[in-house]
Amino acid sequence: MGFALYYFTFSTWTGRPTLWLEDVFVPEELRGSGIGSSLLNRLAMIALDKGCTHMEWTVLDWNEPSRKFYFGFGAKAMDEWTTFRLTPKELVGLAGQ
Repeated sequence: MGFALYYFTFSTWTGRPTLWLEDVFVPEELRGSGIGSSLLNRLAMIALDKGCTHMEWTVLDWNEPSRKFYFGFGAKAMDEWTTFRLTPKELVGLAGQ
């Protein structure tokens, strides 16, 4: 019916683990049926069980339906953080330095 791909990272700010939600997917025809909410509920339980101080994920800024969904749980957009990326060309350049 859907899936959530997650793993744990370590927060140097808190000295504790973080649950990182890499991807959550519910087929379009099943959205609005509570599956996504159930997945997030279970992830919250896992995060608390593992001693995580927080759960994080990224959402594209134009994906308003997803943003509304997450805001509905009390999630906060971390607008002050910027994601950086190195693509293969830059990786080769950096590795060759």
